[in-house]
Amino acid sequence: MKRMQVLGTGCAKCKKLTENAQAAAKELGVEATVEKVEDINEITAFGVMMTPALAIDGQVKAVGKVLTVDDIKKMLV
Repeated sequence: MKRMQVLGTGCAKCKKLTENAQAAAKELGVEATVEKVEDINEITAFGVMMTPALAIDGQVKAVGKVLTVDDIKKMLV
């Protein structure tokens, strides 16, 4: 099972990235959890200074942009 974490304080871009992450997992049929990380201390612990960011299985994959569903699907396979 994949673990995706959306790092962000809850802005519109963070919400869109969360939706895209959920859609990517569903479209691929990949078992995944999508977790929102809104605590600034947890976000900076990842080394992230810009949001939104996406981490997959604990590794930051993108920072400061809203990835498309297709972008995220490529990271999951």
